Amino acid sequence: MTAQAPEKIPPRLKLVVKPTTVPDKIFFGISTAAGYSSIVLVSLILLFLIIRAWPAFASQNIFDFMFAAGWDNAAQPPIFHIGAMLWGSLLVAGLGVLFAIPMAISIAYFIEFMAPKAIAKGATVLVDFLAAIPSIVLGLWGFTVLSPVAAEWAAMLNKSLGFIPIFANGDANFQRSPFIAGIVVSVMIVPIIASITREIFSQMDQELIKGSLALGATKESTFRRVILPTASGGIVGGVLLGLGRALGETVAIFYVLNVIYDDFNWFNILEPRGGSIASLILAKFGEATSDEIPALMAAGVVLFVVTLIISSIASYIVAKAQPWRKN
Repeated sequence: MTAQAPEKIPPRLKLVVKPTTVPDKIFFGISTAAGYSSIVLVSLILLFLIIRAWPAFASQNIFDFMFAAGWDNAAQPPIFHIGAMLWGSLLVAGLGVLFAIPMAISIAYFIEFMAPKAIAKGATVLVDFLAAIPSIVLGLWGFTVLSPVAAEWAAMLNKSLGFIPIFANGDANFQRSPFIAGIVVSVMIVPIIASITREIFSQMDQELIKGSLALGATKESTFRRVILPTASGGIVGGVLLGLGRALGETVAIFYVLNVIYDDFNWFNILEPRGGSIASLILAKFGEATSDEIPALMAAGVVLFVVTLIISSIASYIVAKAQPWRKN
C-alpha cells in the first residue's frame, strides 16, 4: 500500500472587475489618483523636513541630537539635543495609553454587549463627539479644571506609595507633571481605541460567545477567555494608533506639563518636569534664531518618523486581526 501524496491546495481566485464605461473609468482614475496622492504628500512633507533639518543633523551629530539632553541657542557652538524631549514624549504617551486602555475597552464592551440599542447609539455618538473636541479646549480644561484635582490625586499617591521611586516627589509640587499630562492625553485617545475595539467586537463570531455562555461560563470569564483573546490583535492595533496620536499631541500637553530641556525625567511621573518634542517646537518656534529653526525641523523629522512607524505597525496589526477584510 503506497501513501498518497497530499493534494495540492489550488490558489485562491480573485475577482477582478475593471471599469468598462466612461464614468466608471473616470471615477476609477480619480480614486486611484487620490489614493496615491496621500503617499506623495507624506513623502514630500518628509523630504521638505529633511532638507530644512539637514544643517542641524550635520552640525549636532545625529546620535547626540536624538539621545542627549540640552538646548541652548546662545552657546558657542549652539547645543540642540532632544533626547530628554523624545523620552518625555514616550513617557507621557505611555502613561496616556496605560490610562486609556481600561476605559476604552470598557466603553467598547458596554456599547457592543451590554447597552440597549438606543443607549448604544447615544454612547457611540458621545464617544465620536469626544474625538472631535479640539486639543486646545482639552488643554484649557486640563489646566483649569483637571490639574488641581489631579494634583491632589498625585499627592495621595506620593503619601501612600512614595517609597516606590516612580511615585517619589522631592519638590512637594504636584502641578504640571507627566502624571497630569498622561491623564489629559488619555482623554484624547480613548475615542480612537474605543472605536477600533468596538469595531473588532462587532465583527466577532457571535456563536463563539453564545457557545461559551451555553456551556455555563459567566460573562466575565467569556470576556476574559473568549472575547479578549479573539480581539487582542485589533485592540493592540488600536492602542498603537492611539499611541501615535498621543506622541504628536502639542497644545494640550504644553498647558499641563512643565517642559525641562536639560534633564531627563526617567520615571518620576509625579514631579513637575518632563519633556515633549511637539511642545518644544511650539514653545521655541515663534522666537527661534536662524540656527534654531533647522534644529526644530530636525525634531519634527524625528517625531514624524517615530509616529509614522508606530502607525504603520498599527495598520499592519489591525489588518492581520481582520482577515475578513482581505481580498
